[in-house]
Amino acid sequence: MANPNAKGVKRLINACFFSVAGFKATWTHEEAFRQEVILFLVTTPLAIWLGQSNIEKLLLIGSIVLVMLVELLNSAVEAVVDRVGFEHHELSGRAKDIGSAAVMMSLAWAAVTWAVILL
Repeated sequence: MANPNAKGVKRLINACFFSVAGFKATWTHEEAFRQEVILFLVTTPLAIWLGQSNIEKLLLIGSIVLVMLVELLNSAVEAVVDRVGFEHHELSGRAKDIGSAAVMMSLAWAAVTWAVILL
């Protein structure tokens, strides 16, 4: 396992290993993330084809990347909440609901971005 107390370049290399482990865990445990990756794989070629300028292409692709970023953070929040305990607690439910709302907002932003650019 990578040393979390490493310094310099070794720390950067270790961070890459931790990030890959995070992607693997999210892919394995979060169906929503898998769906968003598929969405990304489908929409990226469409964005490249339909975007009129590099900026439009970047905005179209970036809006979907934003969804995946927010999903990663939401999954992290959910994992921590579940680690604390599975019994119902108002604050645990609130944390999960807020994370879900963030994902929904990022999806809405992606939809608006695609609509404004393509319609």
